[in-house]
Amino acid sequence: MKTKFYTIACGLVIAASISAQEVEFTEYDMENGLHVILHQDNGAPVVTTSVMYHVGGKDRTEGRTGFAHFFEHLLFEGTKNIGRGKWFEIVSSNGGQNNANTSQDRTYYYEVFPSNNIELALWLESERMLHPVIDQKGIDTQQEVVKEEKRLRYDNSPYGQLLPVLGKNLFKIHPYKDPNIGYMKDLDAATLDDVIAYNKKYYIPNNAVLVVAGDIDIDKTKKLINDYFSAIPKGEKITRNYPKEEPITEQINTKAYDANIQIPATAIAYRTPGFRERDAYVLEMISTYLSDGKSSKLYKKMVDQQKQALQVGAFSIPQEDYGMYLVFALPVGDTTLDVLITEMEAEVAKVRDELISEKDYQKLQNKFENRFVNSNSSVSGIANSLAKYNLLYKDTSLINKEIEIYRSITREEIKEVASKHLNPNQRAIIDYLPKDKAEN
Repeated sequence: MKTKFYTIACGLVIAASISAQEVEFTEYDMENGLHVILHQDNGAPVVTTSVMYHVGGKDRTEGRTGFAHFFEHLLFEGTKNIGRGKWFEIVSSNGGQNNANTSQDRTYYYEVFPSNNIELALWLESERMLHPVIDQKGIDTQQEVVKEEKRLRYDNSPYGQLLPVLGKNLFKIHPYKDPNIGYMKDLDAATLDDVIAYNKKYYIPNNAVLVVAGDIDIDKTKKLINDYFSAIPKGEKITRNYPKEEPITEQINTKAYDANIQIPATAIAYRTPGFRERDAYVLEMISTYLSDGKSSKLYKKMVDQQKQALQVGAFSIPQEDYGMYLVFALPVGDTTLDVLITEMEAEVAKVRDELISEKDYQKLQNKFENRFVNSNSSVSGIANSLAKYNLLYKDTSLINKEIEIYRSITREEIKEVASKHLNPNQRAIIDYLPKDKAEN
């Protein structure tokens, strides 16, 4: 009886915490198509201002890969009213910080300022959208920056080529086949006209969402946004029609080589549905079940008990059109890569063939409840989530109700989705091997 009472009490506490975390927001569209989302939280004198553009690595033509990531850098070069190289100086001298990042599907810029500098943040982002200076000098400068980043993060980083190898083997015709950072030969071949045209097409108000979150007054913020963004002209409507991949029906076997590693790795990879599909949520739960923490199935079996793996993990890599699902391991001692594949497949097969236990199911639900609460614990995190859910998921209210999707997933559905997407004939087996640095 005490145990039952304790369980009910814990459930009520969790429910109360989740209710308390509900994010209130105001959203509207401007005449030029810019979508605006405002979240007021006067708990601290800080404001996050962000713009997410619906442009990522997949938005390119053949022979011009990597443009979105390149623009992530280029649009810090300067504007009509901001001198070249002055952007970061302006931000830091006014007590702020800023950054940007790019995925295959979107580009995200943000500033965090003391709330008395909200107008400065809005001016900066309006300048980026309306008055960027795009010239050959900036292109040449940022090409070198991107090349150095590629060398640091991919070419000279241990296991840095694993993600590009995944894309290359899971996709044949969709742009996800190419790395987000692109190929350097494509950036070298890009002309000034190419770059200007790309900016005109994608960095427009009707392809973006503006979020202002934190210590703000809603009415005053709306007026400032109107002052700085209403004059930006609407761009041409963007039409996307990327090619559809045929299903993978036979196992793909491949090898890749990395001169920066001494310990090989092996991976099982699957092409999965895009992140708006319900199955993508289920696959996220499966990856957590298999490898989140030392008590997870793969870690406990292959690292703790059988001492076969130095590391093991399962990850769902969410993307808009198609996802990628990866199960990987690094061997210990004389353990072969084939043994690792066999052991990983055995655990995946159990999810396909059997219902997970009720105890494991409740543990999963608790983890996702905790993630949900933590995701809304900071203003910057809320700003990012509001932009993501609106621009990519087409439903801003998911910031409060996405947890309901996870709650509704049953043990039977977990088994069903694993049986649908994680079969041996749907996978790529990738042996990721050391390469002698003396080799070409």
